[in-house]
Amino acid sequence: MTNARDLLHELATRKAVTRLLPVLGIAYFMSYVDRTNVALAKTSLAADIGLSAAAYGLGAGLFFVSYALLEVPSNLILYRVGARLWITRIAITWGLVSAAMMFVGDDVSFYVLRLLLGAAEAGLFPAMMYMVTQWFSQKHRVTIVGLIYVAPCVAVIIGSPVGGALMELHGLAGLRGWQWMFLVEGLVTVLIGVFVWFFLPSRPTDAKWLTAEEAAVLSERAVGDTAASPTHVRGNLRRAFGHPTVLLLGAIYLINQSIGGGIGFNFPAYIQSLGLQSPFLIGLVAGSGGISGLAGVLFFPWFKRRYGHEVTLIGICAAAVLLVLVGFLVSRNPVWSISLLFISNFFAFGTLPLFWSVAMSRLSGLMAAAGLAFINMLGITGGFVGPYVYGLVEGSTDSLVAPYYVFAAAAAVAVALVPVLGWSIRRAAVKDLSVTPSEEQPVS
Repeated sequence: MTNARDLLHELATRKAVTRLLPVLGIAYFMSYVDRTNVALAKTSLAADIGLSAAAYGLGAGLFFVSYALLEVPSNLILYRVGARLWITRIAITWGLVSAAMMFVGDDVSFYVLRLLLGAAEAGLFPAMMYMVTQWFSQKHRVTIVGLIYVAPCVAVIIGSPVGGALMELHGLAGLRGWQWMFLVEGLVTVLIGVFVWFFLPSRPTDAKWLTAEEAAVLSERAVGDTAASPTHVRGNLRRAFGHPTVLLLGAIYLINQSIGGGIGFNFPAYIQSLGLQSPFLIGLVAGSGGISGLAGVLFFPWFKRRYGHEVTLIGICAAAVLLVLVGFLVSRNPVWSISLLFISNFFAFGTLPLFWSVAMSRLSGLMAAAGLAFINMLGITGGFVGPYVYGLVEGSTDSLVAPYYVFAAAAAVAVALVPVLGWSIRRAAVKDLSVTPSEEQPVS
């Protein structure tokens, strides 16, 4: 039976969704625009500064190297200083570096700025996931994460055409089209960083739009019945990094992001190879893939709420991505090939809310800040691996399709890892039930 406390929690949760998620969403939207707009500039950079396919692939991937290396340190700082200050810092610095991409003049400057962009943005996504663990109960988290993932999907739908339109400003004030794109989108991000400072509360108790009772019930239900995670850094890092479930989630996420990054950073070039030349139209077609991704992040949380079985759904999504990639490789029709890649977005994006819901249900407190960042660090490494491998294979074969054979093989590995993940979760559950309170040891 629903009691007054439950009704108060539902009311507070609705307030948090309407007031908190738009702020997180707009920051994540611009982060996705700023990290992927380089895909629209690929062919222009090749023509204007002589950037080769291999150099482009390396530079596109280097963003994720510095991003991954600084994930955990960034989230540990966030744990100390609060989400409001840290996410504001992240947004402003990555906006400035993104704008500075307009000064790329050769391979080295491309590499350096991509590394700096990754360092500036490091920690944003795990910071948002950590905030979810502080604001929302476990039963709401898959839905909340799905709503957060609306932002990158919309960024693909809107950001690609807008980026293409900015590139149509080629020649205005003596700047190339890609320079206008980097400049404008970077400065917009700086403004969003200022917006975050004024409108993002770090914790429920900081939110002026919540009553004291509403803030208390949000914090209470977010923590749940588990004891607070100890605050000793070393012990939490050891527990978070060594947990088999965490490692398996990181491995599957790495494969997911390798495939997505490799395809995403080269999809506009693939479209152009089919004969489309207008930057705006290329961006419009590339952006259409975000529609299927948006459908996935909305459908799978809805499906999970009704039928459960998160790990089973993750397995279905992984298998579907593999089948779609195989279909792409055997297809000889360009329209059908592009349609299959759009379908892959439905499953590749759709699995992400399920994935993070599984992770957040097993981590709390400082261990959540470290563990979520560690998982994202492993996954974001795929953002380097995918574009880099794509560039190497494309450069050696002179084919935009050949890299998909590598991605299909990686998808097969992900499918094989899902049953192992399920076994690890079941084993951990049995172990937790077998441990009595007197047997638990403090972490130091």
